[in-house]
Amino acid sequence: MDEVDISGEDIKMQARKTLEVEAAAILETANRVDGQWVDAIRLLAAHGGKIIISGIGKSGFIAQKIAATLTSTGKQTVFLHPTEALHGDLGIYSPGDPTLLISRSGATDELLTLVPILKSFHSPLIAIVGNRSSPLAVRCDYALEAYVDREADPLDLIPTTSAIGALAVGDAIAVVLMGMRKICREDFAKLHPGGQLGRSLLLRVADVMQPMPAIPHATPATPIREVLVRMTKNSLGACCIVDGEMRLCGIITDGDIRRLIQETENLRGIAAEDIMCREPRKIHSESQLGDAIRLMESGKTQVNVLPVLGNGNRLAGLLRLHDAYRRN
Repeated sequence: MDEVDISGEDIKMQARKTLEVEAAAILETANRVDGQWVDAIRLLAAHGGKIIISGIGKSGFIAQKIAATLTSTGKQTVFLHPTEALHGDLGIYSPGDPTLLISRSGATDELLTLVPILKSFHSPLIAIVGNRSSPLAVRCDYALEAYVDREADPLDLIPTTSAIGALAVGDAIAVVLMGMRKICREDFAKLHPGGQLGRSLLLRVADVMQPMPAIPHATPATPIREVLVRMTKNSLGACCIVDGEMRLCGIITDGDIRRLIQETENLRGIAAEDIMCREPRKIHSESQLGDAIRLMESGKTQVNVLPVLGNGNRLAGLLRLHDAYRRN
């Protein structure tokens, strides 16, 4: 197959069209949420055992992702390959375990073969299909429609819209179940102790901040040359400006110093209060690390350093974005 060169505008147009087709399908699926969704989700919420989810091909990959999402929220879910199910993997079932079956056409032979076997296990069956009149949909106890008018590719062949639609249905189920079970951030953190997600949820700012007295600090009246000396000695990217009781008055960053040197040849007579930011973003030492990261990365501009306050709103440390993401 020869590769055809197309213009940048055509590339952008085709990319947008793909996203628009998929987005429209998800919106139509949202319009088709009905009582079967209610009954199916209530069934899943009430079941104290595991949930099984199955699909083949691209639907199998989507099934694996949905299983991972549900498991990550504390709802034990297992992916079952439909072919392997017929060769011993049905041993994962306990009587009454519900099964989600994913198929765009609703005519997937491997899944249809499984249906009567799963019914013998007293497994309630929930189909996620593109067509509620399909053989799989009518054989299952519940059918949730992942609407597909057409796939997003020009030939209407690649599982694009259908895969995204099924994934969105799975996400909707997971989110509703989280709400019904009143999952809080602390519950979620217990299941995600590793990686940045767990770090952000489990750690406090105090656990990773640069502590006093390593923090460069000065008073508003400190000459800027002395501020520069202190920032050079303890290179943390900023100098916190405090009053006599260590309450925060402002902050001077490396960027502030560079801009000052570019604009001013003579630093004599310039004090910290002349260039400091008087209303810096700040956070308490007992706050969650994730809250600090969001504060640093929000707004029009990202900040790389964040003054940390402790008891009596006195300066307790300095958090660098590098510290927030660093693994010990």
